[in-house]
Amino acid sequence: MSPCRVCGFATTPVINFGEMPIANYFVKDLNQNDYRFTLAACFCEVCNLFQLAHQPRPELMFHQDYPFFTGSSSIMVAHFKKMVDEALEEILKSDSDIQVMEIGCNDGSLLLNFANAGIKHLGVDPSSNVIEVCRSRGINAQVDFFNYKTAMKIKATSGEFDLILAANVVCHIPDINDFAQGIELLLSPNGRFIFEEPYVGDVLTKVSYDQVYDEHVYLFSCISVSKIFEKYNLELIDVRHQSTHGGSMRYTVAKKGSRDIKTSVGTQVALEHLQGLDHINSYHKFAKKCEDRKNELYELLSELKSEGKTIAGYAATSKSTTVLNYCGINSELIDYIADSTPEKQGSLTPGSKIPVVAPEFLRESKPDYIVLFAWNHEKEILDKESKLTSSGSKWIRFVPKVEIL
Repeated sequence: MSPCRVCGFATTPVINFGEMPIANYFVKDLNQNDYRFTLAACFCEVCNLFQLAHQPRPELMFHQDYPFFTGSSSIMVAHFKKMVDEALEEILKSDSDIQVMEIGCNDGSLLLNFANAGIKHLGVDPSSNVIEVCRSRGINAQVDFFNYKTAMKIKATSGEFDLILAANVVCHIPDINDFAQGIELLLSPNGRFIFEEPYVGDVLTKVSYDQVYDEHVYLFSCISVSKIFEKYNLELIDVRHQSTHGGSMRYTVAKKGSRDIKTSVGTQVALEHLQGLDHINSYHKFAKKCEDRKNELYELLSELKSEGKTIAGYAATSKSTTVLNYCGINSELIDYIADSTPEKQGSLTPGSKIPVVAPEFLRESKPDYIVLFAWNHEKEILDKESKLTSSGSKWIRFVPKVEIL
């Protein structure tokens, strides 16, 4: 049994997805070896936190060749614009002289909104390639992993921050205690830390097991977030469910007693108790459903291939690495995967070694079936690829169930 990353108590095993490569480690050669680690999830019955038992070193996942850029999704760019507008509406009522920081700023798609408004800001991200994009857009950003040591350096040069933001980042950080200390150090007395992450309640309900991969060391609930931050003079004051990433939760944290706690927190915690997010039995049921979905997807693709059908994939996402390797799917079942990220095109998917091509190739070849790996962007993708659908290509969805659309 692995110790909980927050409290140190022994966790209870939930599911083992097997030996897994780095989710974003795309290779050029079929004979190129993949680094492997055991992708296993467990649950702490003290912290009520769903977490990975093992995780690769952060520098193996986040580096100068990190192949993900937030700006590639118009949906996420619009989502962050709305998020910033809502934050600014409250902030500017009280004080226009503020300072904002984003942790894991990627290509600056969120921070750009503050930069354009003339607001003092700082972005922090460990991948130098995305920081270069930030700086080219006029965004103040630095290359660094965020931790307590980094927070001390930032405070010495920039002081405290009235608003700290993180989107799909906090679940990546293995030492969450150290991280929370850094937030407490940098947050101004009346400041807010707002972050959003894939929500464990949605993952269990939709059986979206692809949300479990190397970068996602945690899947949070409101119960677990409260327990993590309360140890560092911080408290959860607001929660708002989001549709992004197939179901996310936006958490707002502040220093204890500095702000009123909204009713949304108590309401959501009560719902979590009803759903059983604080009980191991719910996670054991999830594990059983994962096995069922795994078998159903493999059997469907095998049957279609035996009928001589051509099968492609859409979007070589981080999440698809879990699906492909867990389900035992390789180039014998899926001919290729189309992805709009130039850095991925011409490479092979991690572990499963399926060729990655440009979307134009997909549109020209018109496969019989297309597995929708970026299922959380289904509407955006189906609208964009409507000609493919009208030409006869059929889409396969595996969340919330395995089916042909």
